[in-house]
Amino acid sequence: MERALYGPGGFFLRPEGPAGHFRTSVHASPLFAGAVARLLVRVAEELDTDEPAFVDMGAGRGELLTGVLAAVPAGLRIRAYGVERAARPAGLDLRITWTGRVPEGERGLLFANEWLDNVPVDVAQADEDGTVRYVEVDAGGTERLGPVVTGPDARWLERWWPLREPGERAEIGRTRDEAWAAAVGALAAGSTAVAVDYAHLAPARPPFGTLTGFRDGREVPPVPDGGRDLTAHVALDACAAAVPFTEAAATRLLTQREALHELGVTGTRPPLSLATTDPAGYVRALAAAGEAAELTAAGGLGGFRWLVQRVPDREG
Repeated sequence: MERALYGPGGFFLRPEGPAGHFRTSVHASPLFAGAVARLLVRVAEELDTDEPAFVDMGAGRGELLTGVLAAVPAGLRIRAYGVERAARPAGLDLRITWTGRVPEGERGLLFANEWLDNVPVDVAQADEDGTVRYVEVDAGGTERLGPVVTGPDARWLERWWPLREPGERAEIGRTRDEAWAAAVGALAAGSTAVAVDYAHLAPARPPFGTLTGFRDGREVPPVPDGGRDLTAHVALDACAAAVPFTEAAATRLLTQREALHELGVTGTRPPLSLATTDPAGYVRALAAAGEAAELTAAGGLGGFRWLVQRVPDREG
């Protein structure tokens, strides 16, 4: 998975970028970037600063960064960072620092939209005797059961995703826990970190895992050939628990529908009377309501989970 996504010729290093193959909330509507900008304003107010950092994890080609910078009110001087393995896109706003590492000690908002689902994971499966083994796969997609899962991976499975019946599968999320903890741990106290992804929580884990592929807008088998996205839903509750210094009271898990409603994206249709007094405004408001409805639809983008964590003082 690491080689297929990020190695030479890997999927996420291809010139067309992720937007050439699938559509995220960022691509669906500028309302999403506007909501993130409002969240950034709230964080800046909490920190009592007019110069907050905005760190976009897995920044793609800078689409969210560009939208947020366009939406923030005048007077806020944003220190913008795109954290991404791919090269800096041509023509990107010069205010954006493009980097392969999370900046250390910044105060502000870290936002990881569909990043964790592409942090590589190993897959485990219980064999016919119930012994949990790694699933091995070649570049053509042929699978076989490999060595027995032991050590930290086995302990992670036992705590977060135990496999009890032959044939059950899981994606071992330990690498994602570590990646998230490292990203949050790089922030200064008072900052906020948000991870947005398709996710599952204990005890409702999918019995056969979620690993799949995407190419050209279609779901395809998860073959690690470098020509398709490889993605698996995220055990966000495990990620939340992996941040040791974050207080339980400073952690929230909610749906995208709930989160965007709190940020003013509701999908409410404009009053019909507006069509008479301001026909052009009515058409614009109606279009925005349709975009908001897509972002918050319970069976679609609105079903994403948001993990929101505030970073307290390490000594607190």
